[in-house]
Amino acid sequence: MGILADKRVHRVTLIEGDGIGPEVVRAVRRVVDAAGVAVLWDEQIAGGAAFRKGIASGVPAETLQSIRTNRVALKGPLATPVGDGEKSANVTLRKVFETYANVRPVRELAGVETPFSGRGIDLVIVRENVEDLYAGIEHQQTEGVAQCLKLMSRTGCEKVIHYAFALAVAEGRKSVHCATKANIMKLTEGLMKKTFEEIAPQYPGIRAQHIIIDNCAHELVRRPEQFEVIVTSNMNGDIVSDLASGLTGGLGIAPAANVGDGVAIFEAVHGTAPGMAGLDAANPAALLLSAVMMLRHLGELEAADAIDHALQVTLAEGARTADIARGDEIPMSTTDFTSAVIGNLGRRSAQRSREHRPLALPRLVRRPGQPRGATRTIGVDVFVQSDLSPAALGKSIETLIAGASFRLQMISNRGTKVYPHVADLPDLVDHFRCRLVVHDPAFAATDAEILDLVHRIGRGHVWMHIEKLRDYDGTPGFTRAQGEDAER
Repeated sequence: MGILADKRVHRVTLIEGDGIGPEVVRAVRRVVDAAGVAVLWDEQIAGGAAFRKGIASGVPAETLQSIRTNRVALKGPLATPVGDGEKSANVTLRKVFETYANVRPVRELAGVETPFSGRGIDLVIVRENVEDLYAGIEHQQTEGVAQCLKLMSRTGCEKVIHYAFALAVAEGRKSVHCATKANIMKLTEGLMKKTFEEIAPQYPGIRAQHIIIDNCAHELVRRPEQFEVIVTSNMNGDIVSDLASGLTGGLGIAPAANVGDGVAIFEAVHGTAPGMAGLDAANPAALLLSAVMMLRHLGELEAADAIDHALQVTLAEGARTADIARGDEIPMSTTDFTSAVIGNLGRRSAQRSREHRPLALPRLVRRPGQPRGATRTIGVDVFVQSDLSPAALGKSIETLIAGASFRLQMISNRGTKVYPHVADLPDLVDHFRCRLVVHDPAFAATDAEILDLVHRIGRGHVWMHIEKLRDYDGTPGFTRAQGEDAER
């Protein structure tokens, strides 16, 4: 008989995934059903099964429609071919449903011993989930130079930062750290830092602090107990959330949620472990804890707490699968571990457990992102492929643009100025950025003038792409190369 008398029926999209996915999903279904929650599992496919059908996104239309209808999904680990043309199915799901916040709780669990046991680690990493380098916009610029665009928006930063503060309030936490690389990437990562500092005063009960991401990684290993919520950009969050999970026992016990406006996808973040598939040896704890997050999202708080405590009791009494077993212990099978958790439903763990209240997210005003002040185009960066020396390339460009509305200010290679007036050249590749600015900074460049400029350069060189240099109310909307002065 289930623990709950409440029989609200929840329809949830269920994706077994690849490798050990089917085994851990079956285990979680057993526990959720035993806890008395009425769930109609809508089984769909993604990942390897979709790739084998020739679906390059890794997610069939039927799966997408299921999630649109149900608004909640639980999924096992998904395989993504490395280095091939297929997209990550995980990234596809995040982007299609704009699940802008990846939420990764990191908590010390009873009975799972690590070098950090007893430190009271209990934090959540909230990672922006759809932008940054993971927008997936890459180009092979030349045969030996590839490019990936790092795109960050104010809207994207606002949404994930508000979520981090709202989570802190809902869980009774007192601090939020914003971790960025704003000291180097001053426009992209700097945008997150600036947005965080603008939003923080709206949450006066929460202590807000900015931290450089590499220092954050350092402090996570030195004093992880100082952190409660860390909000960060996509790639930074991908890395430090895995680091943090290692402090408390690894990915085998690390839950996660991808949360958007009206859609939430709960997942195991560990790999597919194909070598372990079918051996009844996988640890279902990560996906089980993700299901606990899902049940809280669905309002099934009593069942969520019951499962959470049952897992803690099971671990505290020495039940361990192969990934967390000690050297002299005989690990339990997936099936037996799951049965032990079910047998402990109704028992309470001595391990501290947070109260979880519903999140209260503000209703954000969606802005189209148009500039609010005076904006001028004062130049253009033209990226060209060339085997010439910087000096020869510079003279060639200057000859080609004679009579145009622009002058050549500098040429850089891999971000370092190489023309003019450079004594020591770095190792060069065949990918140069030519920065051209208007002769008179009081006048803005027109699109027609830029097209004429690119046409002139194209007479002598292969160009790959251009970037406008824009000025926003007197503030440059671009960075300078290493060695480039502020002359315009």
